[in-house]
Formats: sequence, C-alpha cells, structure tokens
Amino acid sequence: MRDERRRAWLVRHGETEWSKAGKHTSFSDIPLTEKGRAEAHGVKARLGEQEFALVLSSPRLRAVETARLAGFGDRVETTEDLAEWNYGAYEGLTTAEIRETEPGWSVWTHEATGGETAAQVATRVERVIARIRAADGDALLFAHKHVLRVLAARWLDLPPTEGRHLALDTATISILGWEREDPVVERWNEPCGA
Repeated sequence: MRDERRRAWLVRHGETEWSKAGKHTSFSDIPLTEKGRAEAHGVKARLGEQEFALVLSSPRLRAVETARLAGFGDRVETTEDLAEWNYGAYEGLTTAEIRETEPGWSVWTHEATGGETAAQVATRVERVIARIRAADGDALLFAHKHVLRVLAARWLDLPPTEGRHLALDTATISILGWEREDPVVERWNEPCGA
C-alpha cells in the first residue's frame, strides 16, 4: 500500500549550451537548446496525466521554459528558493577551468568566491520542502542540477553536501517520497529522452 504523504517530483531543466559544455550556471539566463526544448516535451510525455497540487520553478529561463513546454506554464509559480546554487566568481566556468587556479575545487567541498555556501542553499530548499509537505497533494519542481541535489539530501535528513552522491542529468525526473516514516528516494535521474 502506497504511503499517502506528499511526494516531490523533481525535473531538471532541458539542455542549454552551458550545461552541454559543463559550465557552472546559476544566475545567467541561458535558454534551452533545440535538444533541450525536445527534452522538455519528453518530460510532458513522461508526466502524462499525473496530478499536482503544487507546481514550482526556479525563475531562471531554462527552468521556466522547461515547465512551459512540459505543459505547466499556466500553473507554475516561480520562487528564488529553487534558483541554482550561486557560483559567484565561478559563473560560466567549468570545474577544469576553476581547478587551474584552485586545485581539487568542488562546489561540495570548497567555497565559491562571492557565491553561496551549501548551508545557504540548504536553507532555501528547506523552505521548499516545508511547502511540499504542507501541500494538498504531490508537488512538481522544475530547477537545476545542484539545487535539486541539495534538496534531495535535505529531504533525506542528510547534510546538504551529501547531494554530491546524486548525479543528475538534464531533462530527468526524480521522485522523493516515503517508506513508512522514512523519507526516501523512490526514483532518481530517469531520462525523458529527446
């Protein structure tokens, strides 16, 4: 018997030129590529007739466009709490480029100069989790690679940096739910195709 507590359906936005290149993208408004738009249509097909009481998105173009193409443009509410991790001075750089001056750098273990810490991102996603758990049904979230990984870690009552263990590709669906009283990952990183 399925637990009737609220679940969170997570959708990472479709491909952008920067996500394809592995560039850190937080506040830059990079549009979806043609492939990313096709991936967003694939999200629509995968979600089918699923009902959601709450539909939230990062305010960034790539997430809002994915929500719109997935059929939720008329219902989606944007919130800065789902904006991508602010990478500060590392915006637009790949990990390899950052490591040229900061060997061994990782967003999970090092600070992003002028950006957010893992704890700051966790504070934002905890507000989202509270909204999900108070909703009248399941929630659908459109957001980004790192913020969704932090959200999953906090859903599981893990430190935010444990999100490093959860790879997340573009245009994928993940579901966070429950097994008895325990928060669980029901599905993770399921591709929607393009």
